[in-house]
Amino acid sequence: MKNILLLHTGGTIAMSEDKHTGSVQPGDKHPLHEAIPALGSLATIFSEEIFQLPSPHISTKEMLILRDRIERAVRNEQIDGVVITHGTDTLEETAYFLDLTLNSNIPVVLTGAMRSSNEIGADGPYNLLSSVKVAASEEAIGKGVLVVLNDEIHTARNVTKTHTSNIATFQSPQYGPIGIVTKRGVSFHHLPMNQEHYDINRISKKVMLLKAFAGMDESLLLALLNMEIDGLVIEALGQGNLPPTMLNGVKQLINHQIPIVIVSRCFNGIVQDIYGYEGGGRQLKEIGAIFSNGLSGHKARIKLMVALEQTTDIKELQNLFLT
Repeated sequence: MKNILLLHTGGTIAMSEDKHTGSVQPGDKHPLHEAIPALGSLATIFSEEIFQLPSPHISTKEMLILRDRIERAVRNEQIDGVVITHGTDTLEETAYFLDLTLNSNIPVVLTGAMRSSNEIGADGPYNLLSSVKVAASEEAIGKGVLVVLNDEIHTARNVTKTHTSNIATFQSPQYGPIGIVTKRGVSFHHLPMNQEHYDINRISKKVMLLKAFAGMDESLLLALLNMEIDGLVIEALGQGNLPPTMLNGVKQLINHQIPIVIVSRCFNGIVQDIYGYEGGGRQLKEIGAIFSNGLSGHKARIKLMVALEQTTDIKELQNLFLT
């Protein structure tokens, strides 16, 4: 039987609803503790509450703590897989950070819940059960960090939260899940083609994220010059284009050796240096902007923060973002 480390971090999956006020918040006892004995038929569970935070409180500091805890468990504790319970608001960012920085082939699965533990139809216990099935399966080895909710298995790179409250909120636009969880087991039908690893021991870089809109000017970009940032991700329009009124600000940031990564505000497709008009992707590429291969804005920010710990060379960063 596999040894699975279960790490609790907080979130809706660890909360209850006050029937009088409707407020959802943590209680005195973690509601999933009662579900742990039922997992005994699937694996030997070692449960640990590493912190108790709603996911909007999670930062790269906590992500690094999780990474270090998992790597210690792999080295010293004969752990075969890891399941992390996490709030859903930033779950995909934590998953992607771990996917980039963990140096292990064991299954690591993140899960959460859209309904608190005492609501009718609470999905937390079932998502936990499904996640342990995946973490204990031989087929999950070497597939990177996975996200499991609502009977579906997604890669950390592609998954995103698509609905504020629906239990089927986690989807992988354009690619779909790579597997499913059934009553009888785990079935994978796709394989991730590429995996990256960055050997870092800290996150020290300040990277901002802006979303472009029609008529946007340079004012926010120029304001960033005074904030001592180390990098910027812009969710551009379409295939990677910006209003021409932003160009001067983009040029000034690049002239100050601040890398700018261009992604699309569309949730399908990739950015490309196609359009040659003023503010078009070709012009942005020519002045030194970095184009990313299909990442969302918030995941590109995670990747830029991680990559900047290894290099600040623009050409190297561009190659990393084409992976």
